[in-house]
Amino acid sequence: MAGCLDGIKVLDMGRYQAGPRCAMILSDLGAEVVKLEAPGGDESRGIGKVYWSVYNRGKKSITLNVRSEKGIALIKELVPKFDMLLQNFRPGVMAAMGLGYDTLKQLNPGLILINVSGFGQQGPYKHRPAYDPIGQAMSGLMSFTGFPDGPPVMTNSPIIDRITALHATIGALGALHRRDVTGQGQALDVCLLDTGYTLMEIPIANYLLTGKQPQRNGNSPGGISPCNAYQAKDGWIYILAVPQDMFGRFCKGVGREDLLADERFSSIAGRGKHAKEIDGLVAEWVKARTVAEVSAVLEQAEVPFAPVHSIAQAAKDPHLWERQMLVEIEDQGETTYVPGLTVKYSDTPGAIGTIPQPGDHNQEVYCGLLGYTPDDLADWREAGVI
Repeated sequence: MAGCLDGIKVLDMGRYQAGPRCAMILSDLGAEVVKLEAPGGDESRGIGKVYWSVYNRGKKSITLNVRSEKGIALIKELVPKFDMLLQNFRPGVMAAMGLGYDTLKQLNPGLILINVSGFGQQGPYKHRPAYDPIGQAMSGLMSFTGFPDGPPVMTNSPIIDRITALHATIGALGALHRRDVTGQGQALDVCLLDTGYTLMEIPIANYLLTGKQPQRNGNSPGGISPCNAYQAKDGWIYILAVPQDMFGRFCKGVGREDLLADERFSSIAGRGKHAKEIDGLVAEWVKARTVAEVSAVLEQAEVPFAPVHSIAQAAKDPHLWERQMLVEIEDQGETTYVPGLTVKYSDTPGAIGTIPQPGDHNQEVYCGLLGYTPDDLADWREAGVI
């Protein structure tokens, strides 16, 4: 089905999560994404079937040894055929391969080069390798996560990778619009640590202004209440009733309108100051009920709440499936699950593509796009080029 980026071609040289997920989103928007893998397949295929499928469904696959002279020559032939090239090597690696931006823009002045890295293309740490937890640690996010009396805790979901992919996608779309105006491409620089800093921008800015270092608060942001996870008879539920109108609806819903007359709880600031008392009252009410019973009361009262789902519960939630945030597809005769389309367009909905095997599209790309023959591909395969 038609997508917003129909006609746009992306050469994906990314690995692992942040880079490939950006290319996946561009594919979701309708771009034709060609995944460049090492001969035999990208190393991230070894992490697990689901891992590979999630980030690379909908792409085409070609194999190429980028450490070979012929491999670099073929990339240079491919570059003029593409609108975007995404890579997440460490800074300097592409230039050392003869594929620095100065070279690429001579081959294709309209090319948008998406550079995704751990620490960015400049800065004192630019040559260091990094993964998601490194960004969490250095940005302060890890020190900010957990309970006051516990150690730093990383978010188990790779939030740094995911948001970096969004930054890269936003940047690519902005550069694409600019190219429509000027005809010129440009290079983008997004990195994991920058993403971490964006997540911590308020605590860091506040520290620089006040000198006060914020503390971990567990499941409560601190200074506001009720806003916490509370234990029911059969599980946990998160409740947020901080704004004045929501707190009023909460009190009426649970039959505690008397709290509205208590001066300690008459304002957001007051409830924040007396958060322990508020949390105690809410916890007492919740623990006498099941999650379903609490949910029914709060939904009727129009108070924000959410059951704290296990992965098994989240996987079976009907909202997940009605929104098609996961979809079931076939991969080599077996059923698997991959992400659905995050943005729902009314006129250009796009579609979920299949999961490629290594080199599935070698002939289509090398022969159809560059004009080589199947015999050439056979020679390259024997030489270890593809």
